[in-house]
Amino acid sequence: MLLLQQRPVVQQLLLQQASLALSRGLPESARKALAWWLGGCSAWVASMVVLGGFTRLTRSGLSMTDWKFTGERPPISREEWAAEFAKYQASPEFRLAHSHMGVEEFKFIYFMEWAHRMWGRFLGVAFAAPAAYFAARGRINGPLGRRLGLLFLMGGAQGLVGWWMVRSGLQEPENKHAVPRVSPYRLAAHLTSAFAIYATLVWTTLDLARPAPLLSGLAAKATDAAHAAIAAAAKQQAAAAAALRTRVLPLSLLVGVTAISGAFVAGMDAGRAFNTFPLMNGQLIPDEYWGLPGIRNAFENTAAVQLHHRALALSTLAAVAATWAAGRRLPLPGPARIALNVTMGFTAAQVTLGITTLLTYVPVSLGAAHQAGALALFTAVLTLMHSLRPANPSAAALAVSRLAPPVAVVATAAIATAVTQMN
Repeated sequence: MLLLQQRPVVQQLLLQQASLALSRGLPESARKALAWWLGGCSAWVASMVVLGGFTRLTRSGLSMTDWKFTGERPPISREEWAAEFAKYQASPEFRLAHSHMGVEEFKFIYFMEWAHRMWGRFLGVAFAAPAAYFAARGRINGPLGRRLGLLFLMGGAQGLVGWWMVRSGLQEPENKHAVPRVSPYRLAAHLTSAFAIYATLVWTTLDLARPAPLLSGLAAKATDAAHAAIAAAAKQQAAAAAALRTRVLPLSLLVGVTAISGAFVAGMDAGRAFNTFPLMNGQLIPDEYWGLPGIRNAFENTAAVQLHHRALALSTLAAVAATWAAGRRLPLPGPARIALNVTMGFTAAQVTLGITTLLTYVPVSLGAAHQAGALALFTAVLTLMHSLRPANPSAAALAVSRLAPPVAVVATAAIATAVTQMN
């Protein structure tokens, strides 16, 4: 209660602690403008992920059979549409799955894929142009500039990964009776890359919006009885945050793994099989679970892929519920408590939505909503982690933060090289 009564003092002390690298030397107005800009880019990436879900669910992703870095305008004349449709007619998907399709139906799936690609290119402009403006005005310091450069490289690589994924669906399937689809491995890589970009954007936005860890260093600022009481409360909250942080880090990894396992469900079209819950064909573990040899079974067998996603989702729900129950008993800072409650609510909603999507044979609207729900839950966990971050990161955390950019650059270069050398 005293902490709330002394809020102006707390805010003043927090501002004195706001010296993290990304915002060091920046005026408050610039810091807020940067946060709004990157927050908007985060929302744009989220919309890209959801639009990608619509593209996949409407089976539009293989409608464009070539790719240009700068993009392409859609066909306009009847002759241009006929030429583009002829390219699609030569693809395995048309011959084996869409041979009944006419030009008018083709226009819909073409525009879905075209919109997804161009929305990504517009995002590149929305990121690069303001970055250049802020840099010209001297509103980007060294650490922030390196972070933004990394994000730009990751965004460019994401476009290449997307085409690498699409290329896998344009090849002749091994089984002539199989429905052509993109490789689930490449789909998972594409989604993982999108989540990595999104996480980096969200974390950077939060770093700029809240540059100081909550209630960090207040004890050192205590000079009288009131400040000492605030510092004592802050110490309690810091200890509570540290206790919860040990749970939230593995929880965030579990949320991420569960989301990526969903990419394999999507890639295998596994959501349209075993449409009962909690049993699968009347069994906890269906007979079809052991359909393929070795490790391939975990990623290429429809029954195994869906069962693993179910198990991961329920494990996530249980882990979040346990973390939420533990956090309720701790004197957490207000923003951390809100983030914890939101994480619990989003998890329950996402599991419910996933079950509903399964039972209704994955309608496009629910399938896309389920993908959006995964991103919303991921956002809540990121926000919770950020609100619990320590005032003084460990040596290991600092080492990882220094190694991450060069590792990401090397990975980006490797991906770009692999894609450009494809046949």
